[in-house]
Amino acid sequence: MNSIFHRTSIRRYTEQKVEDEKITQILKAAMAAPSAGNQQPWEFYVVTKKETIEELAKTSPYAGFTKNAPLIIVPCYRTREDQLRFKDYAEIDLSIATEHILLEADALGLGSTWCGIAPLPDRMDAVAAVLGTDESLRPFAIVAIGYPAEEKKQQDRYDESRIHRI
Repeated sequence: MNSIFHRTSIRRYTEQKVEDEKITQILKAAMAAPSAGNQQPWEFYVVTKKETIEELAKTSPYAGFTKNAPLIIVPCYRTREDQLRFKDYAEIDLSIATEHILLEADALGLGSTWCGIAPLPDRMDAVAAVLGTDESLRPFAIVAIGYPAEEKKQQDRYDESRIHRI
C-alpha cells in the first residue's frame, strides 16, 4: 500500500483529461470500501463539464482550487430509510469510500484533494443545487482529481506519544 505513505493533497493540475478507464478504476476502488451492515449508501457524480466544475468551486470557501481540476467526483449518500439499515453511519461509510478514491487516484499517478462539505447543511445544499439532487441524496465531499502540476513529499505524521499501549 505505497499510496498510504505517498499520497498528498494536490491542488494544482495539468489540463490533461483523466482517462475513462482510470475514472472507472477509481470508482471501483470507492465501491470496494466497507460499509456498516454492507449498506453501501453511496452514489457518485463524475463531473468533467468545466462550467459545472466552476460552479462547484463556489460552494465552499475552501473549494476554490477545484475550479482548475479536469475531474471532480462528488460522493453522495442516500438518506431514505428504506435504503439504509444504519443511517447514522452513512457519512462514516462515505469517508472510507472517499479515502479509497484518494488512494486509487495516487496509485494511478493522479493527484487529488478531498474538500469536505458534510456535515455542513449550507455547503451540502449548495452542492446539491449545482448537481440537481434532492433530499434523498446528500453530497458528502468534493474530490478534485487530475494529473499533478506540482510535487509534494508526504510528511511523516507518526507520533509515538499518541499511542497508548495497554
